[in-house]
Amino acid sequence: MVRGLPSTASLARFCQKLNRLKPLEESTMETSLQRCLSTLDLTLLGVGGMVGSGLYVLTGTVAKQMAGPAVLLSFAVAAVASFLSALCYAEFGARLPRTGSAYLFTYVSMGELWAFLIGWNVLLEYLIGGAAVARAWSGYLDAMFNHRIHNFTEAYVGTWQVPLMANYPDFLAAGIIILASVFISCGARVSSWINHTFSVVSLLIILFVIILGFILARPHNWSAEEGGFAPFGFSGIMAGTATCFYAFVGFDVIAASSEEARNPKQAVPIAIIISLGLAAGAYILVSTVLTLMVPWHSLDPDSALADAFYRRGYSWAGFIVAAGSICAMNTVLLSSLFSLPRIVYAMAVDGLFFQVFAQVHPRTQVPMVGILVFGGLMTFLALLLDLEALVQFLSIGTLLAYTFVATSIIVLRFQRAPPSSASGPASPDPRVKDYHSFSDHIQLVGTEQASAPEPGQLRPALRPYLGFLGRYSPGAAVAWALGMLVASAITLACVLVFGVSVLHLPYWGYILLLLLSSIMFLLSLLVLGAHQQRRQQDTFQIPMVPLTPALSILLNICLMLKLSYLTWLRFSIWLLIGEWGPGLRPWVGHRKNARRASWAGTCPSAPHNPCRAHGVFWLRHLAQQREPAGTARADHHTLRGVP
Repeated sequence: MVRGLPSTASLARFCQKLNRLKPLEESTMETSLQRCLSTLDLTLLGVGGMVGSGLYVLTGTVAKQMAGPAVLLSFAVAAVASFLSALCYAEFGARLPRTGSAYLFTYVSMGELWAFLIGWNVLLEYLIGGAAVARAWSGYLDAMFNHRIHNFTEAYVGTWQVPLMANYPDFLAAGIIILASVFISCGARVSSWINHTFSVVSLLIILFVIILGFILARPHNWSAEEGGFAPFGFSGIMAGTATCFYAFVGFDVIAASSEEARNPKQAVPIAIIISLGLAAGAYILVSTVLTLMVPWHSLDPDSALADAFYRRGYSWAGFIVAAGSICAMNTVLLSSLFSLPRIVYAMAVDGLFFQVFAQVHPRTQVPMVGILVFGGLMTFLALLLDLEALVQFLSIGTLLAYTFVATSIIVLRFQRAPPSSASGPASPDPRVKDYHSFSDHIQLVGTEQASAPEPGQLRPALRPYLGFLGRYSPGAAVAWALGMLVASAITLACVLVFGVSVLHLPYWGYILLLLLSSIMFLLSLLVLGAHQQRRQQDTFQIPMVPLTPALSILLNICLMLKLSYLTWLRFSIWLLIGEWGPGLRPWVGHRKNARRASWAGTCPSAPHNPCRAHGVFWLRHLAQQREPAGTARADHHTLRGVP
């Protein structure tokens, strides 16, 4: 073998590490963060994350350019689609009361590599999302003062024409991010109260808009003379749905805050469902009164609500709407800054990011380093960069995270819990095997034959009819069915989204492909449904698994395929940066650092030592390489650290 190249065994061990899972830790409530958030706190966090600038901008844009008065149907369908994903987050948040959200959910069910990619993706989502909201906040406030702030900056600072850079520095957007970061660093309790204030004011203004809007409503604006209720037809409603879907992004802040909830098993699912219901009601009712107040084709997409009241002679109401938009955007910004450092913190504690981000301030009990560093990065983005081209990252990042969380729900339902190690260390037994990957967990199903069916086994009532499924090794049918489900969902989504013209198929070929992919999708669901699931009585579980998460997967893939190829290209570049930056790195680099660690006395020189040339991530410290995934020890100020 060529000197310096990895052996087959080394590569095999390397791949095993990529797929190893984080222990569930479902029952533990120990944390160095402060458990101070009630169900009301979490609910208002979720409402604040969802009801933002979209309510004041998106409604007018979709109504005028895509759906007309049927925008309310677009919001309703988008709310149902978001509800499917929200149920998956609710179950995971109740079972795993830990910070990390989609990153953690992927880690415990699908493996280390996928968890890092999702976490790296979520970081970008929060960074760009927070910076974009700050820029929107600045623009809205500037418009209230007749663009005096903009004119002053251009006159005394100047403008420039540089690719990917804004035309002028937005000091107002940078200032609001710095101010929000200061409040977030004061602790979860302070952040929660500030969010309460803005959320309550925002909801009261929304209630005012709805009541006054219905008083000023003119049903004639929905008549055929004005274009009818759905002037763009069914396709317009669906196009509006794809855009309105992103208005409900933000409920994952509740799952990211579950480690600071007093009773996460009850509070997290209740808060997610209530906050999504409130947001959906606000969007549907506001879009209804907006299109009833003025004809849909005369709406101003940039400031539809304020302009509608102005045109009806209630200019004073426009100032109230502007104040509501400022409060709503403040809550979205606070939600982004609240969640971002906690996701980084969870990755650092697991060894998948720089360990300095695992530090928790002893007094405020928040990840202070993450707040300072990523608050600074968000400030830089809002101050100098042109975010219009980068905002498209938000959609693909969110949809990918939703897809992985829905898939993780199916994986977790058919896994049997690993053998408990709570009894402490015992003498090694050569017959005992370490189960670190999804396939290993599935194999656990057949290791012990008990009277009651285990998760992943064929249901006893169906064994006389589907006995051929029992011929395979334990868990093999479930694993194959899940793979077929994802593959058929991708194929079916391509057929539905691209159609005959893009695929360049004859009509009979298109129909055949549609039928085959639909049949494979349904068969996969039937095979999964024929196997026993893991049930828990004391925590929330979503109904109709695997149907509910499967529909969420299919819908998310359809929406991802509607994005432009440039978005996919930029997204792929970002993932490569993550893999070769703070993530994976070349095997040769592992060998060099392993030798340095061995010379420094921090790494044993045994030929099979995991930290010698077989490590998975660059930033995983050496002690963790000899422990199961996600069990790194840290100092007494870390979340899962052991003093």
